[in-house]
Amino acid sequence: MRFLLLFCCLFLLLSCDWLASPESKTQKLVEDELRGLDWNDVDQYPLFDGCDETVSKSEQRSCFENTLLQNLAMHMEDFDFRVKKDIRTTVYIDFLVEKSGEIRVVEMDNDEELLEQLPEFREIIIKSLRSLPKPAPALKRGVPVRSRFRLPLELTTN
Repeated sequence: MRFLLLFCCLFLLLSCDWLASPESKTQKLVEDELRGLDWNDVDQYPLFDGCDETVSKSEQRSCFENTLLQNLAMHMEDFDFRVKKDIRTTVYIDFLVEKSGEIRVVEMDNDEELLEQLPEFREIIIKSLRSLPKPAPALKRGVPVRSRFRLPLELTTN
């Protein structure tokens, strides 16, 4: 009799999962999958034309950063910077690549000397980044996502 009672209790406990709706099972699977995702990493970095999407992620990132720096350097050549004394500093630019591919400056660390000698520098950087060709956005599970980058820009004047 005890065995039958124990069997019935176990059956009732285990059968609760069988009675769960397909929607709740699906929801549980989705929640488990979302918990397992690393939201600080992307499956594919933003890519400019000319960057190969089939290469490794480190090569994708390298292509994106190198293309960005080359284009930024070309646009910066159009500006005539006049300084009173030499500048040797590194400026860190935090920017977002939106889902649409638009590049937007979030923050820029300037030192006092740079701000004093080139107060328009931030606007020039923003204008230069806006004039770049739009990259394809980063992808996470095949879905375009916003991604954030920090670009070190070394400035040296003679």
